[in-house]
Amino acid sequence: MKKFRLSGSSLLGAGLGWWLLGPVGALLGLVFGSIEFDEREAEQYEGNPRDGFVASLLVLMAAVMKADGKVVKAELDYVKLYLVRSLGESHASDALLSLREILKQDIDTRQVCNQIANHVDYDSRVQLVHMLFGVASSDGHIPESERNEIAFIAKMLLISLPDYNSVEAMYYKNVDSAYKVLEIAASASDDEVKKAYRKMAVKFHPDKVAHLGEEFQQSAKEKFQKVNEAFEQIKKERGIK
Repeated sequence: MKKFRLSGSSLLGAGLGWWLLGPVGALLGLVFGSIEFDEREAEQYEGNPRDGFVASLLVLMAAVMKADGKVVKAELDYVKLYLVRSLGESHASDALLSLREILKQDIDTRQVCNQIANHVDYDSRVQLVHMLFGVASSDGHIPESERNEIAFIAKMLLISLPDYNSVEAMYYKNVDSAYKVLEIAASASDDEVKKAYRKMAVKFHPDKVAHLGEEFQQSAKEKFQKVNEAFEQIKKERGIK
């Protein structure tokens, strides 16, 4: 029976759950603690959805940060600020230490994403991609290698191409960005623009990730705001009332 080792306080006081199995669990087992349990034991616990989300986020953040062969200070500062804002000072310190250790590990992104896709709901997976773009853009520029890594991750997470393009357009500004955010063509009619906005407002509403806890809704609110900004930009350009 395969064993993992994890201390009860190592990952934000997390409960046992799916993320302690498979490649995510193997990575975390290399990083953490002192309590042993086997796969059958882990399967008896659902764990906290937020904890699984945090574990997934840390592993995928590490993969993106390493994609260009270096980890820059701006990325670490961004992650630290995000974790402090989301989790509080003490838990953020634990999570940041965990991230630094995960960065030292070899990450099989494909296997990790397959595991996440099987256990994390679709809206939360879209939120993961949004957060990864936030990390990659933290120094004001997204290296092509990191952009490609995020695109690969999104594909492995089974994110639809329109949803991926929508999130990506929030970080790449050009004449069509606002339309891509709303997942429509620039040739769309005014009524189609309004309909698309209503659809995206529902799709990206922060309540969609409420199960992850209030702290993670802040990032979702930022994404929701970008949808509103895209709609307002198009309305202004077209003179829509």
